[in-house]
Amino acid sequence: MLDALTADHPMVIDGEPVAALGGAWTEVQNPGRRSKPLGRVPSGTKEDVDRAVASARKAFPGWRDLHFKDRQVALLKIADALADAAEELAQLTAMDTGNALRTQARPESQTLVNLFRYFGGVAGEFKGVVLPAGNDQLQYTRREPLGVVAGILPWNSPLMIAGMKVPAALAAGNTVVLKPAEDAPLTILRMVEIANQFLPAGVLNVVTGKGSVVGEALIQHPDVDKVSFTGSTSVGRHVAESTGSRLAHMSLELGGKSPTIVFPDAVTPDRIDATVEGILLGMRFTRQGQSCTAGSRLFLHRDVYDEVIEKVSRRVDQLVVGDPLDEASDMGAIINEKQYNSVMEYINDGRSQAGVKLALDKSADIPAGLDGFYQGPTIFAGVENDWRIAREEIFGPVLVAIPWSDREEVIAMANDSHYGLAAYVWSQNLTAALDTAQRIESGWVQVNQGGGQVIGQAYGGYKESGIGREFSIEGAIEGFTQTKQINVKLG
Repeated sequence: MLDALTADHPMVIDGEPVAALGGAWTEVQNPGRRSKPLGRVPSGTKEDVDRAVASARKAFPGWRDLHFKDRQVALLKIADALADAAEELAQLTAMDTGNALRTQARPESQTLVNLFRYFGGVAGEFKGVVLPAGNDQLQYTRREPLGVVAGILPWNSPLMIAGMKVPAALAAGNTVVLKPAEDAPLTILRMVEIANQFLPAGVLNVVTGKGSVVGEALIQHPDVDKVSFTGSTSVGRHVAESTGSRLAHMSLELGGKSPTIVFPDAVTPDRIDATVEGILLGMRFTRQGQSCTAGSRLFLHRDVYDEVIEKVSRRVDQLVVGDPLDEASDMGAIINEKQYNSVMEYINDGRSQAGVKLALDKSADIPAGLDGFYQGPTIFAGVENDWRIAREEIFGPVLVAIPWSDREEVIAMANDSHYGLAAYVWSQNLTAALDTAQRIESGWVQVNQGGGQVIGQAYGGYKESGIGREFSIEGAIEGFTQTKQINVKLG
């Protein structure tokens, strides 16, 4: 499959594969094998954004005015086609992102299918209400689509994030222009190619290129009615400023520095193995820690601190770092050299702190014979909550462990962050667990589990972790439609 990919991959505008108007192309690197690039994609320009938005705007009235069942049929057909191509998409994801095929790419490909099926299934729920206002009044609301939605995607989980945005926007009656990440565009191009077999021309478009060019043109475009952005908080702040200045709709799913709080009763002989596995899962080690929901601040009660550190370190040490396409690999490659160097800089900063302990250091765990950006996991013990490695989002396989004694103390430390995306609580005392969960300032809290987002739930952040909710019908109605109130005098 690698050999077949060393080709040009055009973007899609008005249902057709096209090159950039400027004629420039950009090579797509393979994070797991730098010597084997994955081909080229067009280097889109502002003019390419203009023609994609124009195509989406032209297609909008026809798509908006369809009966919901017709949009539903299209989304469910797309879901079936994506299911048929699930293994192809999974392998492409592994090459495109560096995420391991078995642990990450296949589940992500399946999540994409499930999200199209979910939003296809609830397409009839984008509806208003009737107000009982007396026999001489008909007062009702309509939930109407916004228009053209720009979806700006990250590189860490492009298919899953596209699945959060695209089928929801389409089910509501919007048209879409996608801007994939520069480092991982191929899975999105293939997804759009499959989806467009069942959509009218212009309903779903994709423009590749730099964020500073294509992304900037989308957030400033007067005919883009909503920007749905997933990425870093720093870039999200700029997106908010530019989009807000023209009073367009927006949703922002941004960064995180998520706390994992472990109570002593979660570390009893019959519970500790499940807790350790949950800590590992919540930290997203098998995605190289490249996740905004990674539970990277591990708050351990002092009574069980040493025991949990030892068991977590031993378990994480068993993870196999290797070629993303190798079925034996638990962890794949960091996305690019810039991100690799950034993570290493954080690790070196952590090593320099007085009193720090390295419970596990496999940062230089490079598989023999591979030339990708590989980085093994690192676990720091003895960390203070005000250290840089405990406050900033590293977006790499780095876990910091912080001791606590009092529940009020740990809740205060967990909330002492400008982020508020996810959190994890481990306790068999349901009262303590739920009270803690309710007092943590995060948009998504899990108790006694560390898995990923569940389709149908409202997912989004507090504080500087974002604005808006996705993954659910409630979030989609709020995020991809607007309310029109209609009052009719009868008689």
